Amino acid sequence: GGVSEVLSTSTLTTIIAVVGIILRMFSKSSTKQHVGNIMLGFAVLMYGIHAMSESVMPLRESPTFIEMLTTFSNPILGILIGLLFTSVLQSASAAVGILQTLALTTGAISFEIALPIIMGIAIGAAVPVLLSALGANVNGRRTAFIYLLVDVLGVVVFSIIFYSVNMVVHFEFMHTIMTIVSIALLNTVFRVVIVTILSPFIGLLEKMVCWLIKDNSQESVELHSIDRLEERFLAHPALAIEQCRITVNSMAEKVFRNILGALDLLKNYSNEGFSKVERLENIVDRYEDKLGNYLVKITAKELNDEQNRTVSKYLHTINDFERMSDHALNIAEAAQEMHTKGLHFSGEGAYELDVLQRALTEMISIAINSFVNNDLETAYRIEPLEELIDDLCDELKLHHIDRVQKGACTLNLGFVFTDLLTNFERVADHCSNIGIALIEHESDEFDTHEYLNSIKAAHAHKFDEYFAEYKKTYELKPEKAEKYAN
Repeated sequence: GGVSEVLSTSTLTTIIAVVGIILRMFSKSSTKQHVGNIMLGFAVLMYGIHAMSESVMPLRESPTFIEMLTTFSNPILGILIGLLFTSVLQSASAAVGILQTLALTTGAISFEIALPIIMGIAIGAAVPVLLSALGANVNGRRTAFIYLLVDVLGVVVFSIIFYSVNMVVHFEFMHTIMTIVSIALLNTVFRVVIVTILSPFIGLLEKMVCWLIKDNSQESVELHSIDRLEERFLAHPALAIEQCRITVNSMAEKVFRNILGALDLLKNYSNEGFSKVERLENIVDRYEDKLGNYLVKITAKELNDEQNRTVSKYLHTINDFERMSDHALNIAEAAQEMHTKGLHFSGEGAYELDVLQRALTEMISIAINSFVNNDLETAYRIEPLEELIDDLCDELKLHHIDRVQKGACTLNLGFVFTDLLTNFERVADHCSNIGIALIEHESDEFDTHEYLNSIKAAHAHKFDEYFAEYKKTYELKPEKAEKYAN
């Protein structure tokens, strides 16, 4: 008797709580603090079950209550009770906990009674999710509804199969009296079975939900990815970071499209094309604003080293993407000015700018593809191409001064030309920053400063090879300039 008293649930709970408090308050190691939190959580749970057991103890003597419990063996009634109970409590785990307490106290909860209630609890678990989705966007409402759909379909399919088989076989375990452990086990097994049954139909369920909840919003499709950054994901950093990855990649793709659109305006100007660049620039600004705030919120969570580096990489690069889009608008404005004032480059100027444009387009393509695909080898091509673009810009500036002095280029056009070169150089700088952020994130073995210094000193990582390749590709050949003359 003495031993069982010493090893009673309340004594063990007290010991676990004390150890948990000591670990939580006095340990500096985060691992030990986590263990402390787990122990405290367990102690609170056990205390809660004990408190509930005490309060419902008189029910074991109540024949009316015991009789009422047996009526729950009617599956439909049991499911409704579980659903109602969970909806009121707003917590499936609390509902299961109360069922466990009743099992412990009354000793009258059989498998036959417990199963329908647990099925009802599974459906009721979707209620808090549905309530939280009331003000959500289309995808938020779809997610909440699919949660309910999965639970309801799971219960319907499971019930039909289970009770049909039971009518033929008459399972012997239906009248087995349940304990705390067997109720927890039944709840887990039931959820696993539902997932197994419905897994092959995920695609079908998705189509069904999209059909039921249509996207009627007039909001621009371009902003679709921002919807991924939902507050509720922040509780799970790995999930939140994955949403950021998809959103940053979507932002990068829009920046690429915007610069290509702006460059195209230099040759084929249209007001519609200019408006498109302006609109995309505003969209990219909204991406940067939303991503910046969301990433800062993620940094407040507890992250491992890899997650910290990923968040840092995104925080560094979203600003570069946003600035690149700003330069796209500057390029579009230069094209607009030329169009309005009827300015045209000389044959040589147009040819040189075309070569520079092609080099810049390749650089942006390399930077964005290496970022989106996390491709380190491609990222090493960015710095050599950036250096070549710098050289080209310097060369073009000298040629341009020559043309102004010879009167082959007006001063007014000269300002536009210089402005374009400045914007091209800035875009190349931001591409370089993106490459560096990628190399810094992917390569633990050396830091970025060391990489940049080695490039300048020893031209490491195939720098010379890539530089020579680009120099040959984007070589200025004055004889080709003639066909560009207006």
